[in-house]
Amino acid sequence: MNLNQAYRFCEEIIAANSKSFYKSFSMLPKENRKAVWAIYAFCRTVDDIVDEGAEPAAQLSLFKQEFQSFLNGDFDSMNPMWLALSDVFKNYDMDEEAYRSMITGQEMDLQQKRYQTVQDVLEYSYHVASSVGLMLLPVLAPGKTNILKEGAIALGYAMQITNILRDIDEDLEIGRLYLPSQLMEKHNLNLEDLRRKAVTPAFISVWEDMAEEAEYQYQKAFETINEYPVSSRIPVKGAGLVYREILTTIRKKDYNVFGQKHFVPDQSKQQILAYL
Repeated sequence: MNLNQAYRFCEEIIAANSKSFYKSFSMLPKENRKAVWAIYAFCRTVDDIVDEGAEPAAQLSLFKQEFQSFLNGDFDSMNPMWLALSDVFKNYDMDEEAYRSMITGQEMDLQQKRYQTVQDVLEYSYHVASSVGLMLLPVLAPGKTNILKEGAIALGYAMQITNILRDIDEDLEIGRLYLPSQLMEKHNLNLEDLRRKAVTPAFISVWEDMAEEAEYQYQKAFETINEYPVSSRIPVKGAGLVYREILTTIRKKDYNVFGQKHFVPDQSKQQILAYL
């Protein structure tokens, strides 16, 4: 296994699992692009342990130990993800804590099935999504982490809330619900309504309250977007705008997130990216 093969393996993972991100970040210069593929592979690996692993708690604990060994310079060089990531850590000033935060977020998915407040959801979103932005910052904007950190965290919040609003049905099927209990109580939305897959006025109210939070976080993220180098600015903004469009797509489908997963049509993606 050589380094080029390792990076190619990582690229195949993102190409297969996240077409929006792959399309946006393919616009990066080659070396930055490869680093993003490796970081994505790390995130996908830890995410798959929790969502698809036979014994997720034990496997996640083992992965956490593997990551600590990796930081100490001890890793399986035949594992393409670790091999590519070792090159990234060598070439960029990586934030180790961001990687640990991602693992913590996956642990939260094993331990906690409900969240009380919007703030609780944001805390969860920080670990599973904002952490990704903090991993990417040293690659996308070297030396500008302090200026861009708040915006990267906000973009993670926004994208994760968008995921939550798109994947309500899918999450319910595996026993998870990320809509805050307080918000559901406020609008008299109960769990049975969700299980009946009913798009009620109460459901729309809760959905829109969360969407408003996402829109606020997107706006906050875009405030500092011009601080990114030009080569990174377009991919980052493009990824954010395409993801935000998921909310519009769901509204156009009358909020029916049950029994289907909404994606931004290719034509809409092309229009968004054409105006960057």
